[in-house]
Amino acid sequence: MSHTNRLLQAIFIGVSPILASCTGTPRVNGVAGSSPSPSVPWTPPAGVTDREPLVTPAMINAVPADLQQRLQALTLPDVVDLALRNNPTTHASWSQAQAAADLLGSARGEYFPELNASVATSRIKSPATNARPAGQRTEYGPAISLNYLLLDFGGRSGSVEAARQSLFAANLTHNSSIQNTVLDALTAYFNYVATIALLAAERTAIEEAQASLKAAQQRNKVGLATIADVLQAKTALSQEQLNLETTQGLVQAARGSLASSLGLPANLPFDLAPNLGPFPVRTLTDSVDNIINAALRNRPDLAAARARAEAAYSQVRVTRAAALPSLNLTGNGSRLYSTPSTFSGPSYSLNFGLSIPIFNGFSHQYDIAAARAQADAISALADQTRQDVVTEVFVSYYRLQTAQQRAVTADDLLQSAEQSAQVAAGRYKEGVGSILDLLTAQTALANARAQRVQSRWAWYTSLAQLAHDAGVLGVHGDTPFSFSPDTLSRPLPIPDSK
Repeated sequence: MSHTNRLLQAIFIGVSPILASCTGTPRVNGVAGSSPSPSVPWTPPAGVTDREPLVTPAMINAVPADLQQRLQALTLPDVVDLALRNNPTTHASWSQAQAAADLLGSARGEYFPELNASVATSRIKSPATNARPAGQRTEYGPAISLNYLLLDFGGRSGSVEAARQSLFAANLTHNSSIQNTVLDALTAYFNYVATIALLAAERTAIEEAQASLKAAQQRNKVGLATIADVLQAKTALSQEQLNLETTQGLVQAARGSLASSLGLPANLPFDLAPNLGPFPVRTLTDSVDNIINAALRNRPDLAAARARAEAAYSQVRVTRAAALPSLNLTGNGSRLYSTPSTFSGPSYSLNFGLSIPIFNGFSHQYDIAAARAQADAISALADQTRQDVVTEVFVSYYRLQTAQQRAVTADDLLQSAEQSAQVAAGRYKEGVGSILDLLTAQTALANARAQRVQSRWAWYTSLAQLAHDAGVLGVHGDTPFSFSPDTLSRPLPIPDSK
C-alpha cells in the first residue's frame, strides 16, 4: 500500500466517528425521530398531530336535525337511517366511487389532443467564430405544443374500458357497504333489544325469587320449614341478583355496539323507543334455490368482483397495444423576441409519424402474459366469490329455519315452565312440596324466559343476515321475502330499558 493510500485510510478512520455523530437519528421539532431503545415508547413533540375533538353533549349536533328530536326514542327505521347517514364506512366507499368516476373521465381524456403552452426567457453568450464576433443576446417569447395520438390499436379503448369497469366495481362496492352497514345496524339493534328483554326477564326472576324467600321465611316462622329452606331461597335470590348485574353490564356493551354501528360515540345519550309493539315469527315460503338465484342476480360484491375481472382483461388490451405501432401527430409553434432583434420571428413545426416497436428484450411479450395471468387470477377470485355467495345463502337459509324452530320450541318450553313453576309454588304453599322443587322450577322458568327472548331476536337477526346474503336487504332494513300469514309463536313486545 502506498504512502498516499495509507494517509487517506487514516483520515477516513479518524473522520468516520465524527460523521457518524453528525448523522445520528434525525430530530423532529426538537425531539428524536425514534425512541432510544425498543423498550422505551416514543414521545411525540407537541403539536405533531391534530387533537381529536372531545366527546361532549354538544356533539349531538352531528346527528341530523330531523333525528335529534327522536334521539331518545329511536325506532328501527331511525336506527338504519342514522347508520347510513353517519357511518364512516359508507362515506369512504362513496368517496371511492366518486374517485373512480373521475378516473373514468381522465381515461376518456386520452382521446383528445394534448396542448401545452409555455413562456421562457434565456440569456445567451456566444463565443467568437470565423463567421461572427462574440456577442450576448436575450431571447424570450411564448410557445405552444401539440401532441395527438391518432391510432394506437386498442390502448386508449382498453384504458377507458378498464376505468369503466373499475367505476362499476367501485359503485357496486359502495352498494355492498350500504348493505353491510344496514346489517350491522340491524344486528346491533336486535342484540340491544334482546339484552334489554333479558334484563326484564331477570327482574321478573328476582321478584319470583323474593316471593319464594318470603314464603320460606313464613313457613319457617310457623315451624313448617327448616332454616335450610330459607338459606336455599336466599342463595337462589343472590344468584338471580348476580345474573341481573351481569345482564346490566351486557346491556351497556350492547348499547356501545349499537352506537358504533350508528357512527356515534358510545357515551352520547340516545335510546330506543319503548313499547314498539310485537314482533311475530313467521314461516318463510321462499325456497333455498330461489333465494340462491336471487343472490346471484343481486349480490353487489359478486357483481363488483366480475367488474374487476373485466377491468383486468381490459388492461390486457392496454398492455398489448404497447407492442403495436402507433400513429402520432405533434406540432410546435412559438414567437421569439430577441435583443438584438436579428433573431426575432415566428417559428413552427408539424410532425406526422408512425412508431413501430421492433424489439425490447421480449419485455412486451412478458408484460402481456403477466397481464393475462393477473386477469385470470382475478376472474378466478370472482368465481370463488360466487361459490362463497351460494354457500352463505345456503347456510343463512337453514340457520333461519333453525331459528324458526327454536322460537316455536322456546314458546312451548316457556308455557311448560310457567305451569311447572305455578304447580311447584302451590305445592310448596300447601306443604306437600319441597323448596328444592320450587327453586328448580323457578330456575327452569328463568332459563325458559331467556331462551324465548334469545330465540326470538335470533330469528330476526338470521332473517336480516339471509336478506344481506341474498343481496336484497333494503336501505330501510326491509327484507322482501314471502312469508306465510300465520305466526308461529306468541308475539314478543319490546320491554322498556329503564
